[in-house]
Amino acid sequence: MRSIIGDFEADGARFAIVATRWNDTIVDRLVDGALEVLRDCGVAEADITLVRVPGAFEVPMACDRLADSGDYDAVIALGAVIRGETPHFDFVAGECARGVAATALEYGIPVTLGVITADTVEQAEARSQPDEDHNKGAEAANAAVEMVTLFRQLDE
Repeated sequence: MRSIIGDFEADGARFAIVATRWNDTIVDRLVDGALEVLRDCGVAEADITLVRVPGAFEVPMACDRLADSGDYDAVIALGAVIRGETPHFDFVAGECARGVAATALEYGIPVTLGVITADTVEQAEARSQPDEDHNKGAEAANAAVEMVTLFRQLDE
């Protein structure tokens, strides 16, 4: 996979990935997609930290702690929330997105949202395929790389 911003090399940039253990088959493919993009952009293995959390509700807390550390240029949030028979889906998905956005604004670093929200397992699987066009993890990593590039340009 190539970055959507072309030839950018993310050499020296540090990325954290926060991924859920819930729906792990799907989320593992999101992680693989994100890692492939980061590697393609020149990010060294030593500059990538992968943190696992129980579920999507815990994602914002981990993103917040990582952003607060000052050790990362961007944080990538990955997970899958699949609608069930109760309103639980709405609360978890909404709070996850709200928390991720709040962390980005509070710390001024990119925190990208690659948490799939789907009505069915089949929809989630379709959004976690290994190819670049159907992997929300790869999309979230591309967005993180692009935002790190933009912030570097703005800081010059």
